[in-house]
Amino acid sequence: MVKNLKRKDRLKLGLLKLGEIASRTNTLPSTIRYYSNLGLLKISGYTQGKYRLFKKDETVARVLKIKELKQRGLTLGEIKKRFG
Repeated sequence: MVKNLKRKDRLKLGLLKLGEIASRTNTLPSTIRYYSNLGLLKISGYTQGKYRLFKKDETVARVLKIKELKQRGLTLGEIKKRFG
């Protein structure tokens, strides 16, 4: 897990802050935080200001998949079991 990255460094590594993931997936930041706390999303590091960082492509795809599965009627517990 990386820590204390500056903006240019995190962008080079393909890492986004929680709010950036929320914007790209049309999801509330509180929902992203909740998914992270449940273990559905993996935190890849932190900024110097202690903001959570996530791998861009992996996390965006996972959030969209979670939303799709929820629309199909699965609970977050069932989704977590499916993701392992």
